[in-house]
Amino acid sequence: MYEIDSRDQVFPIEDVPTPAIPPHPAILAGDVDVLLTYQVAPGTGLVLIDFENPIAHYFGGPNDEALHGHPLKPRGLNYYGAFEVYRSSWIRALERMNRVHPRHDARRFDSMHHFIFTFQDETFECVARGLKILSLVANSPDNVRAIFSTMVARVRRPLD
Repeated sequence: MYEIDSRDQVFPIEDVPTPAIPPHPAILAGDVDVLLTYQVAPGTGLVLIDFENPIAHYFGGPNDEALHGHPLKPRGLNYYGAFEVYRSSWIRALERMNRVHPRHDARRFDSMHHFIFTFQDETFECVARGLKILSLVANSPDNVRAIFSTMVARVRRPLD
């Protein structure tokens, strides 16, 4: 986990659907893609979220019972929702690590956003240029298969 400083501020993202409890989140990530799906409250559908130009992601603890231990909880991070961290310490740390790259350009990090999704049993965080809601579908076995087929097709690369 990254360390924060006094600049980090957390705000809810209003137009992202609220997760169900339990949401059963799943991620599929490749070298240039990160996709997240979860059940939507009150458990009647699924959402598929595409993170645009992701550069880092994290999936794991804390769960809802330990969320108060997350360093951003006092800054506005809350239960069962989607949030954006403004002036993110994590993005600034990623930029500092990248400075050793021969073609480092700090401006690349100016357009990055730090997103956090808090679920019942885990937390998902992603640094990316943006996010798009690709679909919101009724919860049925066929729709679950369609969501995962879309995810796999997006990250699968042909083998040469």
